Order: sequence, then structure tokens, then C-alpha cells
Amino acid sequence: MPFLRFKGFDKQLVQKISPAVVKNFARIAEIPEEIVKIELLQIDSIQNSPPSLEIMMFEREKEKHDAIARSLYQCLSEAGYENTHIFFILLTPSLYYKNGQPLKEIPKMKQPIPHT
Repeated sequence: MPFLRFKGFDKQLVQKISPAVVKNFARIAEIPEEIVKIELLQIDSIQNSPPSLEIMMFEREKEKHDAIARSLYQCLSEAGYENTHIFFILLTPSLYYKNGQPLKEIPKMKQPIPHT
């Protein structure tokens, strides 16, 4: 958790950008890199569906969501995907279950990584 779900993208591109995406996402969200999940969803577009990046995560401050979206958009636009729709699906920790138990707290890094 969180899940970054790419729709309408080339698999090789997602594999190529994943290390940078995970690193930047984790830094901005202040979470360990190992809990960031990347998925490529295979969909059949029926009518005018642009590529999209769906981010399922726990809510943070609006500024963090904005920074995450900016960082991801920059990475995708540099790869030729300027028309990507990026959106968040916000989850509630008490309604997120691991091993049958609701989370008691949102995972965070012990010390934020400085921006390099």
C-alpha cells in the first residue's frame, strides 16, 4: 500500500520508469519504498479513454497530493504521455484490512529522506 495502477500504458515503459516513480513517490509521501505497489492494468478501451494513473492511498495533506501528481506527471510527460489523467482514490485506514484486522495507523518512514 499504496497502489499505483497504470491503465493504457506500454508494459516496457512502466517497467522502465517504476524505480524512479517508486523513489519519488515514497520520498514525497514519506513512506518506505518497499510498500509502494505498481500495477499495470490491461483494459479494453471502448470509447476515448486516455491513459490514466489511479493512485489508491491514504489521505495526506493536499500539498502532498499535488506534489505527487506533479512528480508523476513530469515523469510520464518526459516519456511521451502528456495527456495522462492522474487521480487519487482515498482509502480509510480503519476500513483497510491486513490479515483480517483493520490498520491502526498509516505506515510512515521513521525519518523523511532529504530531497536530492
